[in-house]
Amino acid sequence: MMSDELRINTKNSSLKDFLDAKADQYNRPSFIERDPISIPHRFSQKQDIELMGFWAAVLAWGQRPVILKKANELVELMDSTPYDFIRNHQESDLKRFLAFKHRTFNATDALYFLHFFRHYYQENDSLETAFLVDNSNSNSVEQGLIAFHDRFCSLTDFFPERTRKHIATPARNSACKRLLMFLRWMVRSDDRGVDFGIWKQLRPDQLVMPIDVHVNRVAHQLGLLNSRNAVPPQPDWRTALELTETLRQFDPTDPVRYDFALFGLGVDGEM
Repeated sequence: MMSDELRINTKNSSLKDFLDAKADQYNRPSFIERDPISIPHRFSQKQDIELMGFWAAVLAWGQRPVILKKANELVELMDSTPYDFIRNHQESDLKRFLAFKHRTFNATDALYFLHFFRHYYQENDSLETAFLVDNSNSNSVEQGLIAFHDRFCSLTDFFPERTRKHIATPARNSACKRLLMFLRWMVRSDDRGVDFGIWKQLRPDQLVMPIDVHVNRVAHQLGLLNSRNAVPPQPDWRTALELTETLRQFDPTDPVRYDFALFGLGVDGEM
């Protein structure tokens, strides 16, 4: 139900002004504490930030307090030094992960993640390159997500097929919400102190909107997405692209900053 205040705001000002104001309201350090982005904010080293940002994003479904609890549990399992643990752990250190579980993510998945990261960081300095397309001057987020999925699942001697479901890809028309949220954290850069902006080979204007149940509902209520259904359909990759293109009309250089507005409006019950 839209509040009277919200009805007045949307009626008396342009939708862009309204969304700008809401993005400004939520894109503040106070946003961090209750959000999964608080997990990578525990760290200062680039590799620790991207590792725990990735873990936190992958685990980000369900109630936020539980997500934070499980992500912090992973930090402790890696001795609070994720990058060092990835590079230097011994086989015996992996036993502690056998009891880890969050919803459908279990120890088998966690062990493969550790194996992939160790293999990857032996040859690369940053996880950013895993989201880039080899020998391409036209890297896009869509290409990058497909490339990452293929790289992640490429260690065939070790890859458990059940783990594939945790790494979405546009090739299967997934909305890729959690990975797009992770890319927002790593790529967006402003002076607000929430997103990190530590990756430079992808640009903010290339990002695609993370679209979850809250964003999907609010976007339909505000007319940012078109649907004839009373209940918004389950979002997919095409939905994410459609919403991004609509928001790009408001801010061509940084359309995904409106994630703060739409998610905030939805999760705080303003819409």
